[in-house]
Amino acid sequence: MRKEEFHLKFFMCVIESRGLVRTPQSTAREASTSSMLIQKPPPETDDLKHLHAVDDPTTKEGIPILKNEWIMTHEEHHAAKTLGIGKAIAVLTSGGDAQGMNAAVRAVVRVGIFTGARVFFVHEGYQGLVDGGDHIREATWESVSMMLQLGGTVIGSARCKDFREREGRLRAAHNLVKRGITNLCVIGGDGSLTGADTFRSEWSDLLSDLQKAGKITAEEATKSSYLNIVGLVGSIDNDFCGTDMTIGTDSALHRIIEIVDAITTTAQSHQRTFVLEVMGRHCGYLALVTSLSCGADWVFIPECPPDDDWEEHLCRRLSETRTRGSRLNIIIVAEGAIDKNGKPITSEEIKELVVKRLGYDTRVTVLGHVQRGGTPSAFDRILGSRMGVEAVMALLEGTPDTPACVVSLSGNQAVRLPLMECVQVTKDVTKAMNDRKFDEAMKLRGRSFMNNWEVYKLLAHIRPPVSKTSATMHTVAVMNVGAPAAGMNAAVRSTVRIGLIQGNRVLVVHDGFEGLAKGQIEEAGWSYVGGWTGQGGSKLGTKRTLPKKSFEQISANITKFNIQGLIIIGGFEAYTGGLELMEGRKQFDELCIPFVVIPATVSNNVPGSDFSVGADTALNTICTTCDRIKQSAAGTKRRVFIIETMGGYCGYLATMAGLAAGADAAYIFEEPFTIRDLQANVEHLVQKMKTTVKRGLVLRNEKCNENYTTDFIFNLYSEEGKGIFDSRKNVLGHMQQGGSPTPFDRNFATKMGAKAMNWMSGKIKESYRNGRIFANTPDSGCVLGMRKRALVFQPVTELKDQTDFDHRIPKEQWWLKLRPILKILAKYEIDLDTTEHAHLEHISRKRSGETSI
Repeated sequence: MRKEEFHLKFFMCVIESRGLVRTPQSTAREASTSSMLIQKPPPETDDLKHLHAVDDPTTKEGIPILKNEWIMTHEEHHAAKTLGIGKAIAVLTSGGDAQGMNAAVRAVVRVGIFTGARVFFVHEGYQGLVDGGDHIREATWESVSMMLQLGGTVIGSARCKDFREREGRLRAAHNLVKRGITNLCVIGGDGSLTGADTFRSEWSDLLSDLQKAGKITAEEATKSSYLNIVGLVGSIDNDFCGTDMTIGTDSALHRIIEIVDAITTTAQSHQRTFVLEVMGRHCGYLALVTSLSCGADWVFIPECPPDDDWEEHLCRRLSETRTRGSRLNIIIVAEGAIDKNGKPITSEEIKELVVKRLGYDTRVTVLGHVQRGGTPSAFDRILGSRMGVEAVMALLEGTPDTPACVVSLSGNQAVRLPLMECVQVTKDVTKAMNDRKFDEAMKLRGRSFMNNWEVYKLLAHIRPPVSKTSATMHTVAVMNVGAPAAGMNAAVRSTVRIGLIQGNRVLVVHDGFEGLAKGQIEEAGWSYVGGWTGQGGSKLGTKRTLPKKSFEQISANITKFNIQGLIIIGGFEAYTGGLELMEGRKQFDELCIPFVVIPATVSNNVPGSDFSVGADTALNTICTTCDRIKQSAAGTKRRVFIIETMGGYCGYLATMAGLAAGADAAYIFEEPFTIRDLQANVEHLVQKMKTTVKRGLVLRNEKCNENYTTDFIFNLYSEEGKGIFDSRKNVLGHMQQGGSPTPFDRNFATKMGAKAMNWMSGKIKESYRNGRIFANTPDSGCVLGMRKRALVFQPVTELKDQTDFDHRIPKEQWWLKLRPILKILAKYEIDLDTTEHAHLEHISRKRSGETSI
């Protein structure tokens, strides 16, 4: 090899290991992570508000957005690291606190410092901005350490009357100008963001008044000639139009579901009815998603008041539930619940009604501010971090002509929207409810909110048919395949009950394809799946066995039980099993029935879907463990923990847990690493031990490298860290597959089950030929997946080209683009990928063509 070729090859290896470019070999596994790739626009949208869906492929709750489709050059990458030089950013939290605010503050501080900017905390919200002094302090990298896992807001929040007056805003402007701050990041609700916009619109006049009064010089006024404002929405109510999820909503749902699960056990013991009141004065999102996540008998929300005779309907519903064998009733009430005349419906009123008419032992639990407290969920930590990164870039790229914007979540991407236009749409919802235009209010909330409502009504209000006729009845079988995942039972429950509502006969198969071959099949009624929503694992039993070796027995049982459609809930084995069923159709006509795969695996490695049922629960389990380990490391000082996560060859859990737990590094298969990278990580930790943050956290995906095992990395860190830090290792193992499903997984599974059964009913009718079901087209065997913001059915045969079968992962994975954020927040000197930044667009009240799942 010539000397020039050797140097070129060595240079390419080094920059590839640092994530700057991708060779053809690595690109095959990590095409989606390359900063050189063009970002494609998202597909048609479907639903799932809690799962990051919106109303239209180009809108956010009716607010259009525009994705970038340009290629980032190396010069533009380098510019990101110098973008903030000579600039100053202030960050404050205002209004009601929400879990995840600290993650956003941490990201703003660290990314701001990364770009070369000075960053300031504003303590106690707008009051601190007005009072100045020690309320406005410069932040350092270490000052936001150990902040990620804390609830509330560590820099404080307060309602400020002074800022509502011009005199207060004048004082605030003076405090900012004297510190050279011309960029303000506000984390709060619509009231806080409206105040920020007012402040910005008055900025020039405020500077003029301050200069006339001699409080600032002409030079200071010139340097601070304009103020950039970026808002991040922190609100547990998820009541802000323009974003799929607000910071804090997912964590609030965690608190609510924890309490509901605890109450369920005592309610069953005493056969009681519980009325639970949750927050949501003007928005019923928390109540609605809670009702779906716990299988509540009834929910009251302000957007959709009950019919005038709701008392009769409620009592009948509760008594029917008891008649079917249930020992408890759960009723969820949003604090802003009203009837159609605008009269409040209170928890006590509902209790008195149930006691008087039914005589049930009924108790009321008002959750109150417990919903705001506690540790933020993994979702909120990641959401806050991603929004914080985008907020800094939006501030530093701002110009005098750039309107105040709000950073929101659109599918899997952070986008910027005009702040006041989002606020106006939010106010329109409240006005519609005040004017008793409840249908309009539901539409303004967005299609996903409406879909949540429609699925709830199906599962809670529609009576299953008492008798079935052979002309309309179809037989659908449901099964679990692969490793257990939290949320599988919720998917089975939804599938069974939607099937029964549609007049179908639903069978459940125990132990996967093995049980299908052995005839371990039974019919499921409405009560069969009662209480399954919150239960972890797989009640049906699940195995990794594939169907190919048992085609003859499976075909015989399909005929014996007259199975006309198959819903497979599972992981990579479910997907590969589906491919085998398609191949088996050539030999066995009995296999020519429609089937659909619902991805359910902690590994999140099923091709055709960005998310899998169970992955969120596993992610939160890892985060909880990492929090405790970090606490231990903080107490002992100078200690580094190496944590091994599950996932097979898929690095989703390691990457996302690393981002959510504040890890120093996360080793994954999709991003190859060398001994030089390991050495660089050790040196990074050595430098870290010289600061006030004397601890380290390193995550390793279980199959990231066959030679650099967890033991190898542990031994390497132990040897290289001698005299500087101690090392410990922890293999989390199967605890990641256990536990009760999170609200995200419960809601996701419920929606997926309903969607799958609706598709199945239509596909069976479509495949009915000559007195029998015969489905042999590619689209009769699909994976139901979530792609960016859409729920789509994709033929399993079309997904083969997108699959790395040797390593059981998709060839392209969206989350790989988040890895630079993880490294930047851990203080690594790398390039920031800004290719996802969106241009600012304006609101379009486009509400036509809305459909539901």
